[in-house]
Amino acid sequence: MKKNKVIFAGAGPGDPDLITIKSMNALKAADLIIYAGSLVPKAVLRWKGKDTETKSSANMDLPQIIDTIKAYHAKGKKIVRLHTGDPSLYGAIFEQMRDLEKLNIPYEVIPGVTAAFAASSKMNMEYTLPEVTQTLILTRISGRTPVPESEALEKLASHKASMAIYLSISHAQKVQKILERHYGKESLCAVAYKVSHPEEKIIYTKIKLLVKTCEDNQITRHALIIVGKSVEASIKKNDILKSKLYDSTFSHGYRTAEK
Repeated sequence: MKKNKVIFAGAGPGDPDLITIKSMNALKAADLIIYAGSLVPKAVLRWKGKDTETKSSANMDLPQIIDTIKAYHAKGKKIVRLHTGDPSLYGAIFEQMRDLEKLNIPYEVIPGVTAAFAASSKMNMEYTLPEVTQTLILTRISGRTPVPESEALEKLASHKASMAIYLSISHAQKVQKILERHYGKESLCAVAYKVSHPEEKIIYTKIKLLVKTCEDNQITRHALIIVGKSVEASIKKNDILKSKLYDSTFSHGYRTAEK
């Protein structure tokens, strides 16, 4: 019997149409989909096959997930482990892949659209602006899941780069104090709540009002905090921000500069 690979697939940020074609085809062909029920909206499951079985992992621990995969794989079933956003980012897939390797169960990973990029598209924002910011940091603040000291938000914020802060909205007060010190109290940030879901909200606010903004809008989870000069530029659309790529006075391998 040919052994099917277990597929770890990215569901995208929530909008069923933002799933990749490869992940969509995997869902259609699956015999079993184990999806992160606390995060992946059921709307994404519209792409499953007619006879595909689904199980939410919301109330499952790691051994239960692996045991389920092992049982179905032994029967030759096609299994998709569906994670929100992109599986490689806060997806806890490494421990699952490690256990599958111990069982000699083959697998592959299909990437997905993460919330930071869904948010930037809705904000009409470019994270990397010529001569302004060329670095994007995806991070989280230390909480129940510790963050290495070398990656503490305080240290990362000191770079003043574009930054999308995941899984930290419940620590908004602590985040606000750190961002105030490095980006300035009057600088703009954005709170991106359930991006691409029907309940989506993109709220711009000054950093000094971050906590109040979250309280006023009753946002306690499922939100990103986005900060950096790119946020303000997305609103002002400053004319001085121009790339060399399309500058008529700049030569490159495909174009000669105008004299």
